[in-house]
Amino acid sequence: MTATAGSASSQSPSSQGGGNAIEKALSVLEALADRERITDLAEMTGLPKSTVHRILQSLVGHGFATSDGNGGYLPGARILTLAGKVMHRIDPARLAEPALRGLRDRTGHTVHFALRNGDEAIYVEKLAGHKPYQMPSRIGQSMNLHSTAIGKAILAGLPDEEVTGICSRTGMPARTANTIVSPGALHTHLAEVRKRGYAIDDEENVPGLRCVGAAVTGHNGQVIGAVSISTLVHELSLREARTVGAEVVRTAREVSLALGAS
Repeated sequence: MTATAGSASSQSPSSQGGGNAIEKALSVLEALADRERITDLAEMTGLPKSTVHRILQSLVGHGFATSDGNGGYLPGARILTLAGKVMHRIDPARLAEPALRGLRDRTGHTVHFALRNGDEAIYVEKLAGHKPYQMPSRIGQSMNLHSTAIGKAILAGLPDEEVTGICSRTGMPARTANTIVSPGALHTHLAEVRKRGYAIDDEENVPGLRCVGAAVTGHNGQVIGAVSISTLVHELSLREARTVGAEVVRTAREVSLALGAS
């Protein structure tokens, strides 16, 4: 998803309510996620109450909405049925690929996309950089959260008590001389990550490599993974890493939108 596509998808239902019959029905269906009363749905979609009522009756007839018996409406069971059928067909890596490719082409560095899996993260996509060397990573490989840019970006999106729990279960093994191995130091570091919006792995996981990562969120606003760029230390100074951080954050937002974040 490009930035332009992301902007279009973020339009409110009210901005779409003046379109054709399908667009009107979709705007009401989308508004049902947040509103129940016809008056509220009409205000949110910008449609006349009579139009909203007519659309709701059609949605009820097809199982996409249901009456609560008190003049309000709720999403119908058919939405859950449809969601259950398509969820297994959703490939996060494929949805994220356009944004990831854009980041790789803008920076020239290897780009990774990983999803959180309990107390670790797993690479689900890797796009090799425009360099004469390869990163020692592979799709399907798991990684520690405390020692990687992707992992620290994920941890920064979690409550402190959850971070503490993860560290107590996995330990904080020293991958290199730069690895943060103290829970207190990690909490302090994560506070900095939250402020700037991205994490830097400064030779903390693999000697000689520097990475910059930013968190990806899902439809519920929770952190589900992260995007990163990786390269050799001599090709990316810490100052340059901070500059490229904005590009990584931008890409992470694009991926989040592609995966259903609001």
